[in-house]
Amino acid sequence: MTLDPPPRRSSSRRYVVMIVLVALLVGGWSAFWYVAAGKAREMLDGWRAREAQAGRIFACGAEDFGGFPFRFEFRCGDASAQIKNSRIPFELRTKGVTLVSQVYDPTLLIGEYQGPLTVSAPGGPAEMTVNWKLFQSSLRGTPSRPERLSLVFERPAFDVLEAGNARPVLRAEHLELHGRLAEGMVTSKPVVEVAMRTRGAFAPGVKALSVQPVDAVADMVLRGLNDFTPKPWPERFREIAANGGKIDVTEARVVQGETLAVGSGTLTVSKAGRLQGELRLTVAGLEPFLKSIDAQNLVQSAPSMDKLANALDRFSPGLGQAAKQQVGANLSAGINMLGQQTTLEGRQAVSLPLRVDEGRVYLGPIPLGETPPLF
Repeated sequence: MTLDPPPRRSSSRRYVVMIVLVALLVGGWSAFWYVAAGKAREMLDGWRAREAQAGRIFACGAEDFGGFPFRFEFRCGDASAQIKNSRIPFELRTKGVTLVSQVYDPTLLIGEYQGPLTVSAPGGPAEMTVNWKLFQSSLRGTPSRPERLSLVFERPAFDVLEAGNARPVLRAEHLELHGRLAEGMVTSKPVVEVAMRTRGAFAPGVKALSVQPVDAVADMVLRGLNDFTPKPWPERFREIAANGGKIDVTEARVVQGETLAVGSGTLTVSKAGRLQGELRLTVAGLEPFLKSIDAQNLVQSAPSMDKLANALDRFSPGLGQAAKQQVGANLSAGINMLGQQTTLEGRQAVSLPLRVDEGRVYLGPIPLGETPPLF
């Protein structure tokens, strides 16, 4: 008995239906993507228009919008930003910016930047340059209502340009900066958490940071802001000072060679725009650090030490100089006596204050330098 082959009409219909469904799905997704892309462009154009009215002008030499089918990608060549509403207007320029957002998560915006970045007066020559191997940003929220922002640099190099020559300010193998809204609202009394991570950082112009590279971690909370709308950081620090705000350093950890320091404390901003306050540090391997910054000479040349030496010389010529030499020679032992003996990660350590007085930084009696004004 011979069986007839099954009819193929039903199978053919299934294939046709599948092809039609796939075509409808592709066509529907394409229509959705292009409509959503148009909305994204409208939002971007609206944001730039609002920023321009506020004195912040963002422009591109060339623009391109793509990313079909699963993301939105905005490419801006020869990007520039003019900030005119600052006390000191300035302009930023870089070769290119690429911003990417996934279709399924439009409130997460990833950015990648082509260096170098130049900073100048509007229309003027570059006064500072920043270059990097890789620079990426991550923004959760929207540009006008950010919830969390992260900046990540690989091998950043910050230089100040003086008479056409570059003077190194900061170098690092890795640098991260993170900001998150912890309390309040973006538009009213926000409390902002800030975190910094760096590896292999050194600053040629700062003695304490120029001898050996530094690995550091710092977590802070900023209180006293009026809002977190886009504005220059000097204006934010001015708000903190005017509102009696503060900078809570919840955790700080620094490793430099044999020296390990951890600490926490609170800083404020004075009416003159200078940091002041105190951190309580616990330091292991203090003596190598003191030698690296030539702490003996720093103490011996301090204005307070000169006043003491002059007073002693009135009683007996040469007594002041002898006292200065003795103070320098016994500096490490004296600090260990002044501080509280403890242990840190299994090592002998001493606990002592890091004081900041109108921007001047002291580790116990040792002047370390001066922080720049915040506004």
